Amino acid sequence: MTTAPKLIPVEDFYGLPVRSRALLSPNGETVAYLAPWRGRLNVFLRDVDSDWTTDDAGTARRVTSDGRRNIDTFFWSPDGRYLLFQQDTDGDENWHLHRVDVTRPDEPAEDVTPFPGVRLLGVHLPVDRPGSAYVQLNRRRPNLGDLYELDPGTGALTVVAENPGDIVSWLPTGKRVLAFTVEADGDHVLSEWIDGGLRTITRFAGDDIIFGVSPNAPTPDGAGLWIGSSRGSDRTRLVRLDLNTGEQVGVDSHPIFDLDTPRPEADSRFPSSLILHPTTGELLGARYLGDRQEIHALDPHFAEVLPRLEALSDGDLARVSCDRTGLRWVVDFTHDRDPNVTWFYDHITGQARLLFRPYPHLDPTDLAPVTPITLTARDGLTLPCHLTLPVGVEQRNLPTVVLVHGGPWYRDSWCYDPEVQLLANRGYAVLQVNFRGSTGYGKAHTRAGIGEFAGRMHDDLLDAVDWAIAQGHTDPQRVAIYGCSYGGYAALVGAAFTPDRFAAAISYTGMSDLTDLVRSVVPFARRLVVNSYLRYIGDPDDPIAEADMLARSPISRVDDITAPVLLIHGARDVRVHRRNSDQVFDALRARGAEVDYLVNENEGHWFINSDSNIELYTRLERFLARHLGGRTAGPELSAGTE
Repeated sequence: MTTAPKLIPVEDFYGLPVRSRALLSPNGETVAYLAPWRGRLNVFLRDVDSDWTTDDAGTARRVTSDGRRNIDTFFWSPDGRYLLFQQDTDGDENWHLHRVDVTRPDEPAEDVTPFPGVRLLGVHLPVDRPGSAYVQLNRRRPNLGDLYELDPGTGALTVVAENPGDIVSWLPTGKRVLAFTVEADGDHVLSEWIDGGLRTITRFAGDDIIFGVSPNAPTPDGAGLWIGSSRGSDRTRLVRLDLNTGEQVGVDSHPIFDLDTPRPEADSRFPSSLILHPTTGELLGARYLGDRQEIHALDPHFAEVLPRLEALSDGDLARVSCDRTGLRWVVDFTHDRDPNVTWFYDHITGQARLLFRPYPHLDPTDLAPVTPITLTARDGLTLPCHLTLPVGVEQRNLPTVVLVHGGPWYRDSWCYDPEVQLLANRGYAVLQVNFRGSTGYGKAHTRAGIGEFAGRMHDDLLDAVDWAIAQGHTDPQRVAIYGCSYGGYAALVGAAFTPDRFAAAISYTGMSDLTDLVRSVVPFARRLVVNSYLRYIGDPDDPIAEADMLARSPISRVDDITAPVLLIHGARDVRVHRRNSDQVFDALRARGAEVDYLVNENEGHWFINSDSNIELYTRLERFLARHLGGRTAGPELSAGTE
């Protein structure tokens, strides 16, 4: 006999954490972290040696006051005097850089890039110039980023290099200014900027690179870069690139796994594959990711510290920060059911203390284990997947949600995902598929997605559903498809191209028209989509490609949709314009099909604020309960629009 677990409120999954994202100061005395203030996450400071079992009142100092939107990304300056954080306006992705002077507690945070309509395209804190920051801004022209040196104290900007028109990103190393360009065939070229001109250092084949050379970090001596490279190999390994000769010399690799290549737009959620000392820039370790993470220590001292850190949790070591000496550490962990538990470790004494659990109200025993599995597609391609089955119920003939990741140049991994846990708590099996086109499983796996939008990429999802049915986990009559961005597109493809397979579809900021997606790329990013959009989807300026893109677009087959559809979009989305959802809604409503539509006027491509997410997932759980029969914590709503 089984007993279903208690219903966990949506608010428990999508309310604000009590604390999160802790970073130790360079002097090892203070921790900066995020905590709620007026319903939004703001930056607080607290003595690392204080009693963290007490609340923050009287023992912590709040240094930011944003009551409109959560702060997500922040960092210490190398000298520890400043805290810097990024913020946009209601999801428009025009990021600004803000500064807090921790030596002047009464002064408010200051926007040091206060230019309307201008976007912070990159920030670099040189370890050899702790009083400076380098920023890239499209201040002069919207499609070009120039490089500036910023004095965080005064906000003064000094032009370092003006973009001549073909540079897609800058990388100052302290002793050199490097520039990346993308050629018409998609090859990336790394050059040194000297007296207003470019000296070519090396080239990277466009076939190896989708968006850019990543990860990359300057060596402390300024003579090289540590980069992820797959030159001559299917796997990404760590190499040192000599900036004088362009030669790549191997530093580290894994016999099976890729270097844990960054997932675009998820840097704040997942740590970098390179573990660097925050004040010296020395390379401490490298991360590799298969079913679980492996870290290779590349520094003798870190090799002593690493096993002590990893012993603190049965999760995977995630964010790592330390003081200048490398003796005091603050770390947290990736885990499928107990996320981002944060610890302090003192290597002098060997003692460790739990600082906080971000979500103390969530009992890990109430949540569902996430299980990595491997399937085989109909053409023999290996598909790494994750299956999450609800606890406390018989795990057969379950209503199932195929949760499709975005990108598609992204990967699902073993971790805590509130979407997954909410769905499992409501009684659904959750199936996540790293379909062809996903990153992190070698170049061949990613390249297999070229030209396969609404083709074999979709077949991979169907093959995974068939596997789950054959295993007895999934009721074939109660399968929904859901995702955000590319995942939203995949949901619409499922509803329009294979209407007999899905009982419901949910598209969250998904594109319905591939030609509109490519034509709407923001100006400064157009040269960066040669190896992604143009190579994988097509060029709408080519009439033959345009016709093919339209044929692979759900809007061209919207009349074939029979399943109920829920559409979700942020009105300020600059990646996938809301007209992609508007036109699907209008077409379905015009013929009386069942369609529900949630538009949030204060969000962009992803909903950031907790109240926005609570509204979203309350609507989503009720929609699924109505059409798949899962549990819901609230009354059902009729289909409609808001």
